[in-house]
Amino acid sequence: MTVMDDQQFSPFTLSSATGAELAVRHMAAQGQARGVVQVNHGLAEHAARYQRFAHFLSARGYHVYAHDHRGHGATRAPDAIPGAFAKSNGEDQVIADVSAIHALIAERHAGLPVVTFGHSMGGLVALNFAQAHPEFSAALAVWNANFNAGALGRVGQALLAAEAFFKGSDTPSAILPKLTFQTWAKAMPDRRTDFDWLSRDHVEVDLYVADPLSGWDATVGMWQAVFRMIFAGGDASNLARLPKSLPLHLIGGAHDPASDNGKAVDWLADRMRRAGMTNVTAKVLPETRHETLNEINRDDAMADFAAWLDAQLPDPA
Repeated sequence: MTVMDDQQFSPFTLSSATGAELAVRHMAAQGQARGVVQVNHGLAEHAARYQRFAHFLSARGYHVYAHDHRGHGATRAPDAIPGAFAKSNGEDQVIADVSAIHALIAERHAGLPVVTFGHSMGGLVALNFAQAHPEFSAALAVWNANFNAGALGRVGQALLAAEAFFKGSDTPSAILPKLTFQTWAKAMPDRRTDFDWLSRDHVEVDLYVADPLSGWDATVGMWQAVFRMIFAGGDASNLARLPKSLPLHLIGGAHDPASDNGKAVDWLADRMRRAGMTNVTAKVLPETRHETLNEINRDDAMADFAAWLDAQLPDPA
């Protein structure tokens, strides 16, 4: 493992037991550390996009770790071409890679509470990871994720199965982008780009569009893994694996088509409470689109999250 300058959120490489060479970024806590936030990014993006969030949390006493998932950014794995998690059951490999990050955190920062954070697809990863390893997370934040795929999700799985049969799983899906990214783009009023559904901040949208590591089409196999995480994460028996008192922070946008304009966030919160979870904070932010951390109201959202963190984690003093 080669470590570079943490304060610049520069990448270093961590070898995972899955065979992946994970590109990991760390921002060190300033002053006495309160805890660690482990960040899971979304589909067709990468960890470097969370530098502003990392600086914000670092200034408030939190270490931040973010890595590129398989098939994304600078992470490389022998069984994962760009745009794919693995040749099969990619979600299992992704979760195992997250376990490797948590093992590194436990080694470097023994005794500090760890918060597992995920945005969008990263929210799917975060919840599935917490269900597989409930002992690793002192708190869980799931932002802008949709676990309520319902019957349309099952149709999507059937279409993906047909694509896999005729084209193979390592080719980009021709169908799912039309049902997701392209449909969401059309829902935006006065849109300038195909990615205005991400944010009302034109600068942030233009940065995403210009980023060669963002906005690409995922493979059939990656989409299949995403749908399996959706249905597994929202399953009542899997939710029952979480500690009943685990602090949960759910955020969505009222103008986010990817989460059914926030309805999916309320659905998940209700499902968690029905599972007996007693510490669920859920908010749907007015007028907010998909990427809360890159929206025009991001400062308020981050400040609210930091206040929640401080309230949930023990005071280091």
